[in-house]
Amino acid sequence: MDSATTTEVPELKLHFLDYWRVIRLRRSLIVMVFLLCVVTSTLLTFWLPKQFASTVRIEVQKDTPEIPVGVENGRMSAIGTDPYFLTTQFKIIESYSILTNVITALHLDEVLAAQEQETPWTMDQTYQALFRKISVDQTRMTSLIEITVKNSDPKVAANICNAIVDAYRQARIEKWKGDRYSGINSLQAELADDESKLSVMETNLNELRSSLGISDLDENNPGGRSTIEDEQLREYQHEETMALTDYLEYSNILAGIAQIPAGEIGAALPTAFQHSTDPELSELALRRDAARDRVAATEHDYGVKHPEYLTAQQQLIQSQHDFDAKVAGIITGLRERVDIDLQNMNIVRRLKADLEKERNELARKYQPYFSLKQKVEDVRRNNEELSRIIQREKAEQSQPMSIVIVRDPGRPVMHPVSPKAMYIIPFGIIVGLVVGVSLAFFIEYLDTSVKTIDDVERALQAPVLGVIPQNIGNLLEEGSETPHAEAYRVLRTNILFSRKNETWNTVSVLSGGAGEGKSTTLFNLAVVFAQNGQRVLVVDSDLRRPAIHKLLHLSNSVGLTDFLLKQHTLDEVIQKTKVPTLDFIASGKLPSSSMSILGSPQMKELVQELKRRYDFVFFDSPPLLGVSDASILASEMDMVLQVIQYRRYPQPMTLRAKQMVLKVGGNLVGIVLNNINMSQDENYYYYSGYYEYGTRKDKSGAQSDEAAAQAKVDIKQKY
Repeated sequence: MDSATTTEVPELKLHFLDYWRVIRLRRSLIVMVFLLCVVTSTLLTFWLPKQFASTVRIEVQKDTPEIPVGVENGRMSAIGTDPYFLTTQFKIIESYSILTNVITALHLDEVLAAQEQETPWTMDQTYQALFRKISVDQTRMTSLIEITVKNSDPKVAANICNAIVDAYRQARIEKWKGDRYSGINSLQAELADDESKLSVMETNLNELRSSLGISDLDENNPGGRSTIEDEQLREYQHEETMALTDYLEYSNILAGIAQIPAGEIGAALPTAFQHSTDPELSELALRRDAARDRVAATEHDYGVKHPEYLTAQQQLIQSQHDFDAKVAGIITGLRERVDIDLQNMNIVRRLKADLEKERNELARKYQPYFSLKQKVEDVRRNNEELSRIIQREKAEQSQPMSIVIVRDPGRPVMHPVSPKAMYIIPFGIIVGLVVGVSLAFFIEYLDTSVKTIDDVERALQAPVLGVIPQNIGNLLEEGSETPHAEAYRVLRTNILFSRKNETWNTVSVLSGGAGEGKSTTLFNLAVVFAQNGQRVLVVDSDLRRPAIHKLLHLSNSVGLTDFLLKQHTLDEVIQKTKVPTLDFIASGKLPSSSMSILGSPQMKELVQELKRRYDFVFFDSPPLLGVSDASILASEMDMVLQVIQYRRYPQPMTLRAKQMVLKVGGNLVGIVLNNINMSQDENYYYYSGYYEYGTRKDKSGAQSDEAAAQAKVDIKQKY
């Protein structure tokens, strides 16, 4: 038999409603985690002891070193900024030396221990406790330092703040005094040594001045001679530039003329030589052109042998000779101009080189003197700076210190800073929601069971023919007017439309594992078929755990096994029920010798006989993954339904059950989703709406059961 498969796989997409479904299904877990976090945060606000904070703001000045940075070689350089100054002061304030002074001054070893109802602490214990209560930071957008102390007593917190400032100020003053006063004697010794060196250098400078013969004018105005030489050098440079310009210009003209053919030089000369053209050259050119015209005219009028023509020809030769001589003279003049420019340029370069040589010799001669003089000036300025530093340091000895300035002293603050209910409780609410929802989605992610119709069709590639709600019992007892009965009527109609052959009338309802509701589904489905007027037989072929006879309140003493073992006839094992069109064959007792009885030839003959007697025959079976009986039944049935219970078994298990049906040749027509909570899961809510709608119609008499089921078929056609 051909197995039914879907032609299209639903696309896996998560919609907003999918997230909302997870939240609704796991709402108890979310609420529990949420309440746990809220209650915990609320209890913390009352359980944690109250802490009061006091803050003092101070302005800290940098220490000025006893010798400013950069007093070297007679030059002073500014003290560079330290980007880590404030951070360093934070660590100094929190240091052991500062805090131990505070502990000693305020007897904090006794005070803090008494707050904890303990005996006096050691110095190290007190320091650790105090260190945890202190925070040092920078006031935002300023260079002020904030010292904050927390304590259960606001007055103690304020006293500790102010004591820390006092201890820090005293430590800074002591360090400042030690650094400031220790260098004065060193500066004085250095100044005396530099003055001795200055005296020796001045003596050497005077001797060098005499030996070089430097006059007062040269010493007082060493740049006078240099200025004259600079002017002369600039004049030489200008003359060299002018000569070079002319040389390059006329050289280029001659180079251009050299590229012109000899017969065309005269015509091209005015263009190549862009200076003013010689008037005589223009006149000779006009005379030559006029002679050419006369030669042409006499040749035309008189012929080449006529005296007039010969005279004109002689004049043309003479005018051409005069023009060529003039062109040659111009070119010769250009060459002479180039030679003159080259000579002038060489002369200027030689004069400039001589002047620079003389200047360099003088500079080398006087260089030792002026270098030594510069060093003397540097030492003299350095000594003057050292003298000013010594005088300033001596003057500051009697001035008060202001390294640490208190801008805002510590005061007792009566409002506790912790625990903060306005932060802790909202934080607990947010954490509770986030953790609860995250845990819900994490559990949902770990849950691989069947949850939606899309899960089934995507994993099993089989249509869903029916969706059965929760808490369905026996339809014979509930009646045919309930929404539960409508669910089975929809399933019946979908089965009828899924039949490819009208002769198919044997149906087996299987499940992968135990407890998925296959027996109840089979029984109620058979009841719906029987209530529609069709002759139906239910065969309880679950030999190990029969249950159908309990639903019908019939005996299981004689049944299928008795017939297959030929202990009773078929008519003897068929039992009548309350429904006239519904018959039943119990499973019977299971003897030890009937383990493979469902695969016997007698079972196949029984199936064929029952197909002829009844319109539909329903065979109950054990779970597919439990025993082999279910696979044997699946191979002998015309149609097989697989029941999957909502959120019970993982999807790989249900897929394995389907593969077992297909492997033995069973015709799996579709899937039945069982035990759906219609009220909680929006994915199935519209099923219950349709069921109730159909039930109301039945009660009002507007339409029959078959018409209502047919309406559901139209909606289910997509499966």
